Amino acid sequence: MKEVAGHLPGFSADEVQWHTLSFNHHGESLEVSVPQLNDEQITALAARIRTNARAYLRQLSVAQIIAIIDEAVARLLDRHHPLRIKAEKLLPIVTGYDADMVRLGLAGYLKTFRQPQLKRFLAEDFTDPQMLDDFQPRPKGGFARVFGPQLLMHIWAGNVPGLPLWSLICGLLVKAGTIGKLPGNEPLMASWFAQLLAEIDPKLGECIAVVWWKGGDAQSEPTWLRQPDTLVAYGGNPTLAAIQQRLPVTTRFLPHGHKISFGLVARSALNARQGAELARRVAYDVMRYDQAGCYSPQMLFVERGGKVSPDEFASYIAHELASLAYKHPRRALANDEMNSIAAWRNGEEIRVLGGDRTLYGEAADSWAVVSVDHAEPLSPAALGRTLKVVSVDALEEVVDLVAQQRHFLQTAGVAAAPHELFRISVFLGQVGVTRIAAFGNMTSPEAGWHHDGRFSLLDLVTITEIEQGAEAAAESYAPYAE
Repeated sequence: MKEVAGHLPGFSADEVQWHTLSFNHHGESLEVSVPQLNDEQITALAARIRTNARAYLRQLSVAQIIAIIDEAVARLLDRHHPLRIKAEKLLPIVTGYDADMVRLGLAGYLKTFRQPQLKRFLAEDFTDPQMLDDFQPRPKGGFARVFGPQLLMHIWAGNVPGLPLWSLICGLLVKAGTIGKLPGNEPLMASWFAQLLAEIDPKLGECIAVVWWKGGDAQSEPTWLRQPDTLVAYGGNPTLAAIQQRLPVTTRFLPHGHKISFGLVARSALNARQGAELARRVAYDVMRYDQAGCYSPQMLFVERGGKVSPDEFASYIAHELASLAYKHPRRALANDEMNSIAAWRNGEEIRVLGGDRTLYGEAADSWAVVSVDHAEPLSPAALGRTLKVVSVDALEEVVDLVAQQRHFLQTAGVAAAPHELFRISVFLGQVGVTRIAAFGNMTSPEAGWHHDGRFSLLDLVTITEIEQGAEAAAESYAPYAE
């Protein structure tokens, strides 16, 4: 099978060169052609997107933009729509993930971008979203309006299907002309979404480009990086550092690098009635996309003293992961991923001999759970459905155990009574955790989520203020002035 990715307003297919990305999973093969532009074409495309966005996108109201996005999302949520059918068929081949996992994950993710949820994005970041459309009065006096960048570039990651839609939609909400770089490991969803927007509103489609270049390419990447006013980039920290070094000093850079997430379980949540259901929700967070998301738990800290011991709870999770392995099989792993899991497992097996831990799961299983009977600092797991469950005497201990990773912390799943939830959340926030979630929801951030503790929309804009004095002075120049 073959598929063409990308979206290039103003260019015909025979004007550009194409690079082929090959995928082979579940016994099926797919070739995806992605566009490669030369320096002249890059400069022309960027100028075209700027011009089109200024002429059309900036003239739309936010309500009109939301309506267009909502229509596109509604079509993708319709399982009879040709693009949704294509997504359910091709994304498992591209990503290697189980087809049911992709189908269910796609539906849940897309619902984040319906009209009511997009209004929540706006309300989270702006006290008055009408500031995106016109100058609005400010409490201190005067008026203010916000403006998105003329040209916003995204360098997307593809570790989770459809992930680029988040920043692409945020850029549209602030009326920014958009160029997005496709991830080599999932080049389809962003392409389809841009094409769908162009089908619904052709003029809006001319304000968006979806392109590809080989990351780090010494020939084309510098030209691309000279184009945007603002760059949003996802990837590994070394990659992001290299991009930043190549950017002009005047370009606003919004990087999203490696993160690590974990969970805390209070003894109050560990009773015979709730323990099994909680384990099921923890296992779901571990299973979903095989921990590829930055919000997936990699370690669990469990408080002693509950009706269910930490080791028993670990065995519950192991049982649930074993069940999920049949319902949602793990994707086929690359050699480096298999080697990483094997090394992690071998290290834990050696330490099991010391008698302070238990390893659940055989080497042939597509999951593994380690139960540790003493406190250990937070450390990355091997991913691919591997989890370490660490016993602690009190949840307060966890703060020191995770503090050394403060620059990488993101989501903490917490199961605790209300007073414990708020008490421990204060400490977690102080060491860098930016999101507290319920288990079962760790891998599904809410609409309007402040990614890595920052603003999805507000970080993209600049504010123009008309001071009260300027307004007053203007009165003297009015035709009715005496």
